Amino acid sequence: MSTEETSRFVRLRVEVLLEVHDGDAVTQAALRRLADDTEVPDAERAHTEGAVTEDTADALAYLVDPFDLVGEVPGVELQQASWSTERVEHDPDSPEWDLDEDDVNEDDGPEGEEARIG
Repeated sequence: MSTEETSRFVRLRVEVLLEVHDGDAVTQAALRRLADDTEVPDAERAHTEGAVTEDTADALAYLVDPFDLVGEVPGVELQQASWSTERVEHDPDSPEWDLDEDDVNEDDGPEGEEARIG
C-alpha cells in the first residue's frame, strides 16, 4: 500500500493498572483540579464533585487526561479520546494479567522475554 492509501489516523490503546495507596490524596487532587476548572458548568460541577468524592476510580478518571499523553508529541493532534476506570482484583501471578499475544514487544530480550514495566 502506498503512503497515499494509508490512513493518517492511528488508534493507540493503552491499558494501565494502578495501585492506589492513598485514596484521599487522589480524591483531594481531583477536587482541586475541578475547583480550578472555570469552564465546568455548575450543574456538572456538583455531579462531578459527588462522583470523585464517592469513588477513587472516578477521581482517577477525572485526573487522567489522554491529551497529557500526546499533547507534546510532535506531528500529531488528538482527534478523539475516551477512557474509563474500574476497580479490579489483581493477582500478579495469574495468567490473566499476562500481556496478550498481540501486545508482545518486538524488542524482546535475548531470551525472548517481553520488555514491560512493573
